Order: sequence, then C-alpha cells, then structure tokens
Amino acid sequence: MNLTGVFVPLITPFDAEGDVALDALEALAERVLRDGASGLVALGTTGEPGSLTAAEQQAVVETVARVCQAREVTLVVGGNGGDARLSLVPPFVRPGEAGVLEYFRQLESPVPLVVYHVPYRTGQSLSAETLRKIAELPNVAGIKYAAGGIDDETMLFLSGELPDDFAVLGGDDPFIAPMLALGAHGGILASAHLETAKFVAMTDAWRTGDLTTGRRLGRELVGLSKALFAEPNPTVIKAVLHARGEIPTPGVRLPLLAAKMVEQMPVS
Repeated sequence: MNLTGVFVPLITPFDAEGDVALDALEALAERVLRDGASGLVALGTTGEPGSLTAAEQQAVVETVARVCQAREVTLVVGGNGGDARLSLVPPFVRPGEAGVLEYFRQLESPVPLVVYHVPYRTGQSLSAETLRKIAELPNVAGIKYAAGGIDDETMLFLSGELPDDFAVLGGDDPFIAPMLALGAHGGILASAHLETAKFVAMTDAWRTGDLTTGRRLGRELVGLSKALFAEPNPTVIKAVLHARGEIPTPGVRLPLLAAKMVEQMPVS
C-alpha cells in the first residue's frame, strides 16, 4: 500500500434531481489519477458522508474502488472498504490524550488506519509525544495531519523519529508546502481536485529536493487553496468543477449551502 504523494478526497457529485451522480464521480476519479494523483479518498469530509444514505455511501465506495483497482492505486475510505480506513480522532467528547491513544489501540479494523488529526473540528489537541505513540501502534499506517497551521508541536512531531512504514500526510491545503519541507510524505488535499498535476509536481519536487520548483509551485498554489476554502468545503470546489463541466450540478446537501463566490474563481 502506497501512502505517499497526493491523495484527492473526492467530492460526491449530485445530479439535477439531487441523486448521487456516479458516472460523474467515476470520471472525476479517473481524471485526477490521470493527472498524477497517487490515490483517492472516498467518504472523507469533502465527500459529505454525513448527508449520504448507507446505500449511497456503499455506491460511492464501490465506484471509486473500481477505479482504484483498475489503476492499482491506494484507496482510503472514511468508513468501511478500501485499502486503509481514515479514522477521526474522537470528536466532541475531548477524551484527553491518553483516551485518544487507547481508542486507536483498541479500534478494530480489517485494514490499516490513517488517523485524522484535526483539532479545530474535534476539539481535542494532541502533543507530538502522543502523536508519536499513535504512530507506533501496529494498526496505524499514517496520519492526516491538519492542526490548522505549523506550530511547535508540528515541528517536534516531524523532527522526531517515526516508524519507517508510517506516513505523514498534510491535511491543511494552504500549509502543504511547509509540511512537505518539514518531511511530510504527501497530502490529502481537496484543492487537488483542481490543478492536480501542479500539486503532484510540487509534492514530487519537495520529496526529491528540488527546492526551487517546490517553492515556486507552493507560492502559486497557496492562493488557490485559500480561495477554495473561503466558504465551507466543498461548496467552492463543486461550483468550480460544475463551471468546468466536470460535474452535472454544484449541488450540496444541508447543512451546507451553495457557494456565493463562484464568479471570483478560475474556471479554465
């Protein structure tokens, strides 16, 4: 299983009747992989899983899995299925760092876990020491690290010793370049629905030591990422993909509302 490079957490497109547009989902998955993405994420936050029925979730996973299997790339799923399971740090209850560690120690899964650390959504911060302990768990293959920026704990975590088979994937799109500069293995990047090839080239540049290219593309792509997250994700991304003709509608489901800033976004 490869957990390096750019992973695109796919949106779930809807048709004019509000149903999941599986044909458009499959075409989008094919396109981002053609553009160089290392793998895909289904039913991540960007895919609006909380607004999908169980049958719709299954259909989404089956569709994306078919594409990944044909291309022999890694599929991470925010639930059951796939090569790895994206598993959120327990939200809302704030169990403390020891509780989070024990939760992942005992979490049963038929596939390896990619722990999703996003304290501004979960309300639970984790120290570098706890993150390293999570990395050492035998059922954990990687982490989607989205701490909202680069702070002291980020520096301590990435500068410390981690298992050779453990992957750090940046999850805050505007900060992916500095994360890669600090040693991250790649990213799970919603912004990479657009300019996929450039995100791939930037990631490859940092990982191969091409600092000039990495810095240039990092400066170029940070503005795109900030614009795409100017309204709740994935509303702006869907609006742009619709404007480009890649999905049938820009529709989202409640509690999300359609983006209002579409006219300011690049469509070509």
